[in-house]
Amino acid sequence: MEIREYADFNEDEIVSLYSAVGWTAYTNDVTALKKGYENSLAVLAAYEDGELLGVIRAVGDGHTVVFVQDILVYPDKQRRGTGTALLKAMIDRFPSVRQIELVTDDTPKTVAFYRSLGFKELSRIGCCGFMICR
Repeated sequence: MEIREYADFNEDEIVSLYSAVGWTAYTNDVTALKKGYENSLAVLAAYEDGELLGVIRAVGDGHTVVFVQDILVYPDKQRRGTGTALLKAMIDRFPSVRQIELVTDDTPKTVAFYRSLGFKELSRIGCCGFMICR
């Protein structure tokens, strides 16, 4: 597996990945998704033999805060270390950033995954989170 910068937005490739994981809110407005990619702090992709396995996208200032906006791996490629490799590669890009944050589904699978990589739930560190979803 190779992790590399995802520099050029390939609409077919990205829409296929987001659709495969059921993130239709993104695929319903591909123009906004493309702009999101173009304005991201960093986007990395995992490939194997030229085939896209997954992507990770971060936003933020890159100095005080990084927010992992998206991390997606094709369902049939999950549980093979791809998500872990993507997340570790993103974290390693920002060694001096104090806050690396993300929001995820509250399922045993996702909670266990992020905990295994050192993430803590906000409530466990004396914080809470808020969001407006439109």
